[in-house]
Amino acid sequence: MPTPRRELRERPIGVFDSGFGGLTVLRALMDLLPGEDLVYLGDTGRYPYGPRPLDQVRCFARQITGHLVEEFGVKLVVVACNTAAAAALDELRARFSVPIIGVIEPGVTAALRATRNGSVGVIGTVGTISSGAYPRAVAEAGVAPATGAPADLVAAACPGFVEFVERGEVDSDQVHVLAERLLSPLVSADVDTLLLGCTHYPYLARTIGDVMGRDVVLVSSADETAFAVRDHLVATGMARAVGTGDGVKIRAGSLRFLSSGDREWFRSVGQMLFGPELTEVDAVEWGDDLCSDEVAELL
Repeated sequence: MPTPRRELRERPIGVFDSGFGGLTVLRALMDLLPGEDLVYLGDTGRYPYGPRPLDQVRCFARQITGHLVEEFGVKLVVVACNTAAAAALDELRARFSVPIIGVIEPGVTAALRATRNGSVGVIGTVGTISSGAYPRAVAEAGVAPATGAPADLVAAACPGFVEFVERGEVDSDQVHVLAERLLSPLVSADVDTLLLGCTHYPYLARTIGDVMGRDVVLVSSADETAFAVRDHLVATGMARAVGTGDGVKIRAGSLRFLSSGDREWFRSVGQMLFGPELTEVDAVEWGDDLCSDEVAELL
């Protein structure tokens, strides 16, 4: 028997990332959809994903999505990790019946809208950039409205940025020197729009903006992904009704945080990046390592 639509509307939204970067997406979802219950899973026990083989990341993404669907009955899953979205989004959509939304397409759409000269840069982890997901997404998106022609995409991997963010060093001299070195090809290419292709990178927006110059528009996929989630829920009648005033009390959605690694570390770093709402963290355990390098290649 089909599940009644009203019951489906009341189910939570699942969000996952390898660690903490996806908290930028979670914050955007909270702000845009305050009545929705949200479950965030940070796979910190297997962090980081960026240097890992894409087959293994694909296996992680399948395992996490299955956990969110089976254990929490989520009505939608947000892959708030560029590396996982690049590796696994198509497979997740084919394998699971719930809607799956990634961070790549919404970010690309926003960057193409923002560019004035058609020269767009994208930065991300080694895994995300080497996957070729962004060039494919730009090609599929078509032309930039301002130029009426396909965008010229310049991509650069930025190893080390994530580690600086998770140490809380978002504006230190060291991260500024690293940014100058890693972003120099984009500065030379005269891009006028830079897509932050890792959910950690918005925390470095001030440093990145200083290096790129004030005329370069920085695009974070977090807000755009939240808009995509909202649009899908509204279009399918799955958005939670929370009231619109006139004496109607607006229901505040709940938050739940899960970590596959050290929960106290997740709480400490997560609270620094996300805010005081991140108080309790529940453990998730994967049991047998079904996503080891050798096994993942066979799955």
